[in-house]
Amino acid sequence: MSSRVTVELSRRWLAVRLAASGRVHQYPEILALRRFLSAFAIDCVLDVGANAGQYAKMLRREAGFAGHILSFEPNPEVFAALAKAAASDAKWHVFNIALSDFDGTADFNIMAADQFSSLERPAEDLDEIFVDRNKVTRTVKMECRRLESLLPELMSAHGFSRPFLKMDTQGHDRAVCVGAGETLSRMFGLQTELAVRPLYQGATGYCDMIEWLEQRGFVPSAFFANNKGHFPLLVEMDGIFISRSQADAQA
Repeated sequence: MSSRVTVELSRRWLAVRLAASGRVHQYPEILALRRFLSAFAIDCVLDVGANAGQYAKMLRREAGFAGHILSFEPNPEVFAALAKAAASDAKWHVFNIALSDFDGTADFNIMAADQFSSLERPAEDLDEIFVDRNKVTRTVKMECRRLESLLPELMSAHGFSRPFLKMDTQGHDRAVCVGAGETLSRMFGLQTELAVRPLYQGATGYCDMIEWLEQRGFVPSAFFANNKGHFPLLVEMDGIFISRSQADAQA
């Protein structure tokens, strides 16, 4: 059997498994990550806004990533589940802090549905489907770090050199990038949530975020919806961006 046929059968089996578990919307994301992480020999994924570890599990089980995963999750209750999930994986490290554009402490908003928890406040004109879920139930004081000051510590501790930055911080991704400062240029690529209809106050819209990243040397590699839909209007999508210098080298 040719390698091309083997790859195609593997992809079809992946699609079947995702459909059976209600995750078929992740199929484009997984294929894009498989190719990107392999092609650029990424040896560490910074998983910012990890929740209970769903993204990291997907990297291991479906995207075939074997390098370091550094997961950051501020919500103390969800962090317990994240730490438990990572406990048996020697290359998966977890941190109960938030990444932002400053070093210090801030109020972190715990929402009714924990995946919506954020340093940002919910938008005032939410669609009805989000009103009860994206609602602040309490706040906790949380340590915040800038990636610019933290990345050298992490690289020294874990010995990686080809990082990829994934962000799912519920309206706070641009602040994470700002906090990366000059170290943002050390990323071979990044994945960010792009708000078509922002769910948080002051959140950067998708057009502005794409332009902001392009001004800092990152160009689009792939786009895909990051949820099951809310048909017929798109709420959010994810984008994978590649460092322009790496894209030019591949051309």
